[in-house]
Amino acid sequence: MSYPDSHGEQTGHWARHGGAAPDAYAETGSGANGGGWQPEGWDQPAAAYPVSGDDPAWNSPTAPVAGEPVPRGARGKRRAGRSPRPSPGEPTTSRAGRNLPAAVGVGSGLGAVLLAALFLWEPALLGVIAVAAGIGIWEMVRAVEADDARPPLLPLVAGGLLMTGLAWWAGTDGLTMALLVTVCAALLWRLADGVAALRRDLTSTVLIAVYVPFLLSFAVLMRDQPDGEWRVLAVLLAVVLSDTGGYAFGVFLGKHPMAPKISPKKSWEGFGGSVFSAALGSGILLALAVDGANFLEGALFGAVIAVVAVLGDLTESMMKRDLGIKDMSSLLPGHGGLMDRLDSILFAVPAAYLLLSLIAPVS
Repeated sequence: MSYPDSHGEQTGHWARHGGAAPDAYAETGSGANGGGWQPEGWDQPAAAYPVSGDDPAWNSPTAPVAGEPVPRGARGKRRAGRSPRPSPGEPTTSRAGRNLPAAVGVGSGLGAVLLAALFLWEPALLGVIAVAAGIGIWEMVRAVEADDARPPLLPLVAGGLLMTGLAWWAGTDGLTMALLVTVCAALLWRLADGVAALRRDLTSTVLIAVYVPFLLSFAVLMRDQPDGEWRVLAVLLAVVLSDTGGYAFGVFLGKHPMAPKISPKKSWEGFGGSVFSAALGSGILLALAVDGANFLEGALFGAVIAVVAVLGDLTESMMKRDLGIKDMSSLLPGHGGLMDRLDSILFAVPAAYLLLSLIAPVS
């Protein structure tokens, strides 16, 4: 239990002289005045104190009656080294702070949707990516508004849909043209509000347009290739294995922080687990499913994707710290926002597109 500094100076004085604090000060619980040390005779309602049956950390033989003053000295002592147990209704969290049941359930659902879109109906992936881009743009716009930036939402969402569509129909040239149209349209839309804070709004607009729909549309370019479903699956598998391996290695072996000022929970041991897991899984998948690739090339692909995925994760963590937010939204229970799950994929998809064009070029 911590006490205000002013009272800590008084009690520290008595402790240095071998005695206890005088009876003029009595310990009280948290109330309107914030608890700590209060003058003798200060009465607090019993509702301000935890009932012994609800909080095992308090060893009080009898619980006060709600609404009655608590006599001085009636409170029990806190047991050293004990903390209150979570109530049965609280969600189960992991050592890394995740709500595991919700995270596993939501992750499994998203994985099922992606697999169905990849293998059941070819244009379905286009719709999934378009929806993901729209949600990601919305989350990013809300996030930068915390820094008083005002990027125009409607032109960005429309431009995101245009990028995914033209990437499907016209390839890289169509994607590049759609990005240019999106930025110009957003600039014209923003000029209607005047020139105040224009540079800040335009900077955030270009960032969102490139960071979310442009990078994500490289998955559309990969899917449009002859064995595109396996190429997209390869990058998704590499990112998932990187995240899973890094999480497992970091929780059980992590001792050396990787970037404590950006993402305190990331460790070098977890990073090694990310690279190892992604390299092993990608080597097997590419050797079996992608024409022209062997295990060593697939392992190299997975290792590079793991590094890029971690950089993407750190990049978004840095942005969230700069904006003073923990998650991009609360849309996905156990995960945060959709952008909190796309952060690694956004950097990995264009890197995978370039790597696979070298490892297994399409004839």
